[in-house]
Amino acid sequence: MIRVAAVGDVHLGADSHGELRPALDMVSTHADVLLLAGDLTRHGGRDEAKVVADEFADLGIPVIAVLGNHDYHSNAVSDITDTLTAQGISVLEGESVTIDIAGQTLGIAGTKGFGGGFAGKCASVFGEPQMKEFAGHTVDVAERFRSAVSSLQADIRVALLHYSPISDTLHGEPPEIYPFLGSYLLGEPIDEFQLDLALHGHAHAGTERGTTPGGVRVRNVAQPVIRAAYAVYGLGPADS
Repeated sequence: MIRVAAVGDVHLGADSHGELRPALDMVSTHADVLLLAGDLTRHGGRDEAKVVADEFADLGIPVIAVLGNHDYHSNAVSDITDTLTAQGISVLEGESVTIDIAGQTLGIAGTKGFGGGFAGKCASVFGEPQMKEFAGHTVDVAERFRSAVSSLQADIRVALLHYSPISDTLHGEPPEIYPFLGSYLLGEPIDEFQLDLALHGHAHAGTERGTTPGGVRVRNVAQPVIRAAYAVYGLGPADS
C-alpha cells in the first residue's frame, strides 16, 4: 500500500517559522509522499515562500505541491515556485510527476484549478468580456489538467488541486460561494481516466469526504477541515 499524506491551506506567514515543523518531522514514518494542496502562504509573499520551503524541506519523503489563490495574490508565483523547487519541493501546474515507491509507481497530476461552479449551476463563456474571461480561464485550466491526467502512466494515480472538482466536499460553506470554490470541469478528467484519489483544499468550512459522479474518492485536505498537520490515505490493493 502507498501511504499519501496531504494538507492544504496552511497559510504560513513571514512570522510562522517553526510553526509546522515539529509535527512534520515524523511524517516519513507515516507516509511515503506528502502532497500540498495550495494556499501555502498568507499573501503570496517571497518571504512567506521561504518559510514554507524551510518547513517542508528535507522530510525524508518526496513533497509535491500545487499553489492556491493566496499564493497568487502578490504576483510572485515564479519566485514562490523557484523558492520551493530550490528546497526539493516539486510544484505542479497543469503537469504530472511519477514517483517510484516500494516497487510501485505513484502518478500525480496537479493544478491550482479555478472557480466556475458545478453542473446546472455554473458560469459559461458568454456575455460580458469579464464573464467570458472568468469562465474561459476555468476551461483553459481544466484542459491543461486533463492533458496532465491523460499522461499518467502509473500503478496509482492521484489528482492534486486547490479548487474543488465536486460540490460534495464544499458542504458547510455558504452555497452562494460554491462557484468561487471549484468547478465540475476539474472533475471530468478525474472520472474520464478513473483516478484512484483526488485531493483539494480551499474550502475551509467544507467537508473532508466526497465522491465524483463516477465514483472516485475526493478528499478536502484544507487544514481547517482535517484539523491536523496532515491526513494520510492508503492507496493500493487494500484501500482505506
